[in-house]
Amino acid sequence: MTERRQASSTPDGVVLLHGIGRTARSFRRMELAFRDAGFATLNLDYDSRRKGLDALAEYINPSLDRFAQSLDGSVHFVCHSMGGLLARVYLARHRPARLGRVVMLGTPNGGSEIADRLKHLAAYRAFFGPAGQQLVTRRDAATSALLPAIDYEAGIIAGNRSVYPITSMGLPRPHDGRVSVTNTRLDGMADHIVIRTSHPWLVRNRDAIVQTIVFLRQGKFTPH
Repeated sequence: MTERRQASSTPDGVVLLHGIGRTARSFRRMELAFRDAGFATLNLDYDSRRKGLDALAEYINPSLDRFAQSLDGSVHFVCHSMGGLLARVYLARHRPARLGRVVMLGTPNGGSEIADRLKHLAAYRAFFGPAGQQLVTRRDAATSALLPAIDYEAGIIAGNRSVYPITSMGLPRPHDGRVSVTNTRLDGMADHIVIRTSHPWLVRNRDAIVQTIVFLRQGKFTPH
């Protein structure tokens, strides 16, 4: 695991958790925006295609715990796609003493219909590994137990444009090409907003970046 961290004199920090099959580099633009906004950052890199959500949560814990201990204030989480599920698993097991707010971008909280469609294909299983099987809409008891109800402030940003005209066929509209807007929602969430962008670009979209910073500071999004 590699990690990119920026020390800061400000009390609050942000942990960034990327999606399946991606790396910490996907969060680079958003990470720089957080630094400019005065947050310390921990942009974690982990092998999302080789471990399940439970194993990933244990894998990132040492680095995340050191980061949280180094802060004078709260530790926030900003997560893309599967990274939001990883955050939910992590916080159920290793909740920081000074947990701040959580922003999820395109996270399949209700599962992904595309995962339902592809889960039995050998190529899908080989590429996305154990975590890919945990992205389905009908979760088994073990996966459901990893994702209990939330009791912290979570803001969710969904996209409603697709750059996948073929693979996203059959997804309930509106969707971002990977996850339907409906399935990004989560019981107990503090706020939810839809932005005109696609799944992979949520982490680079200017509106998404601005709205994420607003939520981290205020606990709600600006009317969009």
